[in-house]
Amino acid sequence: MSIGNSPEDERPFEDVSQEARPPIGRALQQARIAAGLTVDDVSTATRVRIAIIHAIEADDFAACGGDVYARGHIRTLARAVHLDPAPLIEQFDAAHGGRPAPTSAAPLFEAERIRPERRGPNWTAAMVAAIVAVIGFVGFTAVKGGGEGTTDVADGTTPTTSAPASPTPKSDKTADETPDPSDSAIAAAPQDKVTVQVSATDGKSWISAKDHNGRLLFDGLLKQGDSKTFQDSEKINLVLGDAGAIQLYVNGKKIEDDWQPGAVERLTYTKGDPQAG
Repeated sequence: MSIGNSPEDERPFEDVSQEARPPIGRALQQARIAAGLTVDDVSTATRVRIAIIHAIEADDFAACGGDVYARGHIRTLARAVHLDPAPLIEQFDAAHGGRPAPTSAAPLFEAERIRPERRGPNWTAAMVAAIVAVIGFVGFTAVKGGGEGTTDVADGTTPTTSAPASPTPKSDKTADETPDPSDSAIAAAPQDKVTVQVSATDGKSWISAKDHNGRLLFDGLLKQGDSKTFQDSEKINLVLGDAGAIQLYVNGKKIEDDWQPGAVERLTYTKGDPQAG
């Protein structure tokens, strides 16, 4: 009778920590569902196509077009569903041979690059044109004035001096102060429509707004201090990515709901509100 170790005791040690960790796609899907977001919501917020999101949630990264782009999509989706992307990137690198050496590839798409920056007017060219116009006008005036002076002396007449223009009286009115958000919200609230003003007072937040026909009025990121106003004849549907950072005025009245930071809220308002739908 053998008194040595049993066959079970001689099995090699298995690290169960990796087995206990859910796949990348499953982790992203669970976080999205916990945040109350659909695949369409995430696609709208991140500009990642719906087909690619479905493929990543099924742990199929072939549609990403390569490991570099797959890492970028994982990072973008993780931020949209409030997950730390670093562990997911490490898990992807471990399964796909590690992070490649840096290349000169174009920068990856970031979630917050929702709108391209508008190019400002070419002020340099405008200033040069204005200076040239002023110089030309001054030169023309000097030449014309010199000719008229010579004629007056030759004729023996006394040049007349035009009366100086009377100064423009200063207005006693002072500039109006910038109205509070509540003032502008009340002023922009006609009785025959529903008016919703969204202000990012305590931070930045992604928002989406649709009218009663489901037409998209706005979706994008509001930075702290930004404000948007929406109107419709029947109702406004809202999705707030971080409701704790948002202040709402509906039909000229402030909404006093105590939303928590990071909370995702889906709201509907009509002409008879304020009342969350």
